[in-house]
Amino acid sequence: GWRLEMMQSRSRSIQYSLASKRLPQTFICCLIACGASLTTASDQSLHRLATVSAFHCQPPFLKRQTVMTAPNAQPGSIQTRKASSTTHAAVANNNNNQESKTTPIDPLEALGLPRPLILGSGSFTRKLILKEMGVDYHLLVRSIDERNIGDRDKDEPHSLVLTLAKAKADHLVSEMQNGNADQDLPSASGDSETSGTGGWVVLTADQVVTHAGSILEKPLDIQEAKSFVSGYGTSAPKTVGACVLTHVPSGIQVSGVDSATIVFRPTVGEIDEDGNDLIDRLLADDAPVLKCAGGLMVEHPFVREHLERIDGTEDSVMGLSKHLVDRLLKELKAEL
Repeated sequence: GWRLEMMQSRSRSIQYSLASKRLPQTFICCLIACGASLTTASDQSLHRLATVSAFHCQPPFLKRQTVMTAPNAQPGSIQTRKASSTTHAAVANNNNNQESKTTPIDPLEALGLPRPLILGSGSFTRKLILKEMGVDYHLLVRSIDERNIGDRDKDEPHSLVLTLAKAKADHLVSEMQNGNADQDLPSASGDSETSGTGGWVVLTADQVVTHAGSILEKPLDIQEAKSFVSGYGTSAPKTVGACVLTHVPSGIQVSGVDSATIVFRPTVGEIDEDGNDLIDRLLADDAPVLKCAGGLMVEHPFVREHLERIDGTEDSVMGLSKHLVDRLLKELKAEL
């Protein structure tokens, strides 16, 4: 096997070069894939090195599994998937570990609800979260003009996200009932054994970020994204997300809201020696800044460098609370 030994100073040099893409990514990827054993005088430096290299080299489904807990995390804070000491020396084993894990039972199947779930959201992170839950879903999105729904100046965040998520549900369900989505629906439904009670269960969702008394949605442009982030180091932003489940054709609907607070270090708004702020670095890494409420992705390693803790769950911050989905599925089953 390969073995790369480095002192702390060299570790910092390598991770800086890697982050700025001065080292060939294919070399790092191959090194990790060959089972490289990484040892260094600083666990925190190794955390960051493994995080950056894994983010650039591994497929999307594995990215979050190699993201390490933020340094100096507070006891009891909910940050990211726990990283064991063996992960430090064997990042390449993630693929094998993933295959060996027991696939979770689809909660819709366990409850006897129709499958697959109809997901009315194109969010990558929501798809990832449902996949982690073992949910068999089919993507079916019908866009609406979100900016013209609700009042950002007067509505409470909880009310706004519920209004938006229900508006998405109403529009999508209407399209389905009017026959405008027949060709986009999967063939397996009805009253078959795999479909439980028959019909469809439609999931729609919405999320906003609140900060300093204002509601922040997806930034309109780069300057607005920079404006959002500049204040995160002095006061913590909060994510508020709604989930709505609608049964078709009965029209029975259940909904709920979940929130989490993200505590950043003051460094989140700082500019580096090259004159770049966090948004500049994210854009250089092709991160979808303008597609994220509040302009940030907590799962991105560049953002994690400035993360102190999350008061809540990471899946809630990412746009869909697993606990909320589980609860709503049970409520829907009880209503049917």
